[in-house]
Amino acid sequence: MSTDAPGEPILLEVADGIARLTLDRPDAGNAIDPPWASTLRRHAEALAARDDVRVVLLTARGRAFCVGGALGYFAESGDGVGDALHALASELHAGILALQALDAPLVVAVGGAAAGAGLSLVAAADLVVASPAAKFAAAYTGAGLSPDGGQSWFLPRVVGLRRATEMLLTNRRLGADEALEWGLVNRVVPADELDAAAGELARTLAAGPTAAYGATRRLLRDGAAARVADQLDAEADAIAANGAHPDGREGVAAFLAKRAPTFRG
Repeated sequence: MSTDAPGEPILLEVADGIARLTLDRPDAGNAIDPPWASTLRRHAEALAARDDVRVVLLTARGRAFCVGGALGYFAESGDGVGDALHALASELHAGILALQALDAPLVVAVGGAAAGAGLSLVAAADLVVASPAAKFAAAYTGAGLSPDGGQSWFLPRVVGLRRATEMLLTNRRLGADEALEWGLVNRVVPADELDAAAGELARTLAAGPTAAYGATRRLLRDGAAARVADQLDAEADAIAANGAHPDGREGVAAFLAKRAPTFRG
């Protein structure tokens, strides 16, 4: 089911447990401007209110995945550019936080350039599938800017501090194969197989234990800053909650019966 108005920069369709977000400003490289950021936030917050979303699949139309912020918008802001950037970043961040708060994993399919906050979206994903045409760059300092979109938090946790620092300070560009080697993406598939591969991954996750996925996402994210004792307490609480959840009961019963589980979410 689609919930879009005509001309929206990001399309949302939910079917069979999969919420598909499609970046739809192909002529502008899917660049981020205020309507784009507001639409992401609105869609992400709407997903949080639904009980039928088990995975989020983020894709893009056009040659670029997302080239980052719309620099023309920044230039047009004149002396108010600081306020304009803060407002845009804050709206973008609200959308990213809403996606992070979901139990549903975030899968991203990248078939072109991911730069600036486009790279932030990739780094914030749980799983990433790319085509050989994918290119990745931070690009901020080349325009005299510092990162947003959570890139300074997500990227070091994905590729390591040294590599993240190199990307952010030198604007080093990664091709798909190097991004795979660095751990920025999980798989590289032929361009004509990208949609199918990402869709199959999304369907696999949609059939899984959504509550357990949510607990795992939070443990992985929060564990980076937690003390060991606190993390162990959090793991104990989470596994107890998921063991009592219908999906946990089903998973254990299926394992003991040597059959495939049927998770209900």
